[in-house]
Amino acid sequence: MITVFGSINLDLVVSLPRLPAPGETVVGPDHQSFPGGKGANQALAAARAGALVRMIGAVGQDAHAQAALVNLDRAGVDLSGVRHLDGTTGIAMIGVDAKGENLIMCASGVNARVVAEWLDGRLARGDLLVLQRELSPEPISQAIDRARLCGARILLNAAPSGAGELAGLVGDVDVLVANAGEAAELAAALVGNGSLVPEAHCAALSGERRLAVITLGARGLVAQRGGQRWRVAAPRVDVVDTTGAGDAFVGALAAALDRGADIERALREGTAAGALACKASGAQSSSPDAQAIATLADTLECESIAG
Repeated sequence: MITVFGSINLDLVVSLPRLPAPGETVVGPDHQSFPGGKGANQALAAARAGALVRMIGAVGQDAHAQAALVNLDRAGVDLSGVRHLDGTTGIAMIGVDAKGENLIMCASGVNARVVAEWLDGRLARGDLLVLQRELSPEPISQAIDRARLCGARILLNAAPSGAGELAGLVGDVDVLVANAGEAAELAAALVGNGSLVPEAHCAALSGERRLAVITLGARGLVAQRGGQRWRVAAPRVDVVDTTGAGDAFVGALAAALDRGADIERALREGTAAGALACKASGAQSSSPDAQAIATLADTLECESIAG
């Protein structure tokens, strides 16, 4: 069972000819709204990848709450741990340019009031707890403590950026997922590693029992646990929108690990899901299903290197 403890938002997406510079206004022809929030995105991605998933988080008592939860409900995610609080549902405002690159601004809303106590009685030995950085550090740290006490495994996604404040938690997780920038922040905070090489960051962030995964966009990923390192190249796809790629990766990786897949297979499925998510708009609507993930993952090569 996967339990996702994290943010729930509604995303407002504007298609733009290019992303604005500071102080500049760029006009697009239209906008769309999509359910979002990194926690909700990863819960949906894991469910679509075939896992049993529960979501722990909060929405407001406003017009956005139902829209923010609709995809999770349709995917069969257990929403009994989602609270409806006085206040506003979290909002993300996303600009996407013609190349599929994005610029994101978020308003936390009631996500800022999510607390780790909501996990009590909802974690069991062998479960996988999935966390991200859209909640404040305190509930994330307390959630990790609760998972450790009951024997659950922990996957921490260091996104969005600003991951350095999570450095003290790295030693307590089983799986760490970060992009190149986040990994560099964490490595610098932990060991003062000023290297620009992702492999050096991966070595600094991994452990004998901790898998560190650094996603590299179109270059795929590098991962390490103990003395074993893996590289997976990303497949070429026609990119429409990269917004949901990272969350699709985390959800599919979590789903594979939860069902007992080995690390190599889990990395290939995560890579496949992230690539497929780039082919459609929206952080949740782009998330692929288990069959599509498996089909593409079967074609990917994973290079394994013993340290």
